[in-house]
Amino acid sequence: MIIVLGFLALTVVTGLYWYLWRRLVRDTTTGPGWARRAGTSLFVLGPILMFAALFAEVGHAPFPLQRTLAWPGFLWMVLSLYLLLVVVAGEVLRPLLRRALERPARGAGLCSMCGYRRVGATSHDEAQPSPPTEAPLKQLTRTETRTETPTPPPTRRLFVSRVVGGAAATAATATVGLGTYGVLRGPRVKRVTVPLAKLPRAAHGYRIAVVSDIHLGPILGKGFAQQVVDTINATRPDLIAVVGDLVDGSVKNLGPAAAPLAQLSARHGAFFVTGNHEYFSGAAQWVEEVRRLGLHPLENARTELAHFDLAGVNDLAGESTGQGPDFDRALADRDPARACVLLAHQPVQIHEAVRHHVDLQLSGHTHGGQLWPGNLIAAAANPTVAGLDRYGDTQLYVSRGAGAWGPPTRVGAPSDITVIELASKQA
Repeated sequence: MIIVLGFLALTVVTGLYWYLWRRLVRDTTTGPGWARRAGTSLFVLGPILMFAALFAEVGHAPFPLQRTLAWPGFLWMVLSLYLLLVVVAGEVLRPLLRRALERPARGAGLCSMCGYRRVGATSHDEAQPSPPTEAPLKQLTRTETRTETPTPPPTRRLFVSRVVGGAAATAATATVGLGTYGVLRGPRVKRVTVPLAKLPRAAHGYRIAVVSDIHLGPILGKGFAQQVVDTINATRPDLIAVVGDLVDGSVKNLGPAAAPLAQLSARHGAFFVTGNHEYFSGAAQWVEEVRRLGLHPLENARTELAHFDLAGVNDLAGESTGQGPDFDRALADRDPARACVLLAHQPVQIHEAVRHHVDLQLSGHTHGGQLWPGNLIAAAANPTVAGLDRYGDTQLYVSRGAGAWGPPTRVGAPSDITVIELASKQA
């Protein structure tokens, strides 16, 4: 079954790339010249690099090879996605553009099909070419026996293909460029006020800096981690919550990239829960590494702070190794009169949080969709894609995350670090 599904997926991908090559290369060139050869080479090499980058990361290839393949492979992935979307949208414009070009031709007395000037004709069958202009005969010398044939102007179909193809390439490249710049410049700070009924007046204004989905890996490294740390520390939070998907790789490869996390500074410390990508990267070793860096892992555990309980559960991906979430272990026997904030990577864990009377769950995982229209897919798989929502007496806040997985690009889902300011209803 896996082989059949893989073959079907490969067939679909091949068909889509053939469609893109046809519209952007074959239809915009006049023959097997350098332009068509260059375009064809791009549409062969790009997918090869894309699949190589994917297989290198998933297959835990040597890290230098992952870094070499990641930039061109993942950028081609996102570029081809937006090329496809824009080219498909361009199919609507093609007939409209052709009609717009036909009107001036008719107004000038030219046949829209063959380009001959009409001579009192009312239909194409009656159209006749304009009589050639008389020109004096010229004696040819021995050196003038050959005359150059002028290059014919592009046909209307070729012109339309070049206009639509050029616009598609420009729009897709600009979208990917801006989306990549948005990730590399670092996440922006969001501030959200969340009232909690059980929060005492003394804790009114308590600030929790929430960061998720940093995704340190072959592309986002130590410099990006330093940006995230500096941004968090600049908010001067009371507590820092790192809610999963910190890394895409082993401690051996990414330990130096994660080193800036040791600089995180908050009055009540920094806390960490695992995300699904930690279980692809060796969760146990990363729990020990973040502990060494000064963070406090909450593995199905709870700590009682001065004015509320802070709990954390493992990610659902840990179930395959017997290390999945255990809400009873994290939340049993606590004082129900105290407010409780839960760190859980995936928003779908909200239903267990409601059952255990949690006041606020902080999550990530969705990236806000990361690449539009990925938000539609994320919405189908998660109760909340981004922002603050309420489920019964439990509130859920979902961060769009600080980094990006795969392509270092975001479109329609800018990265963020959120400062949650708790508000007491007694204040």
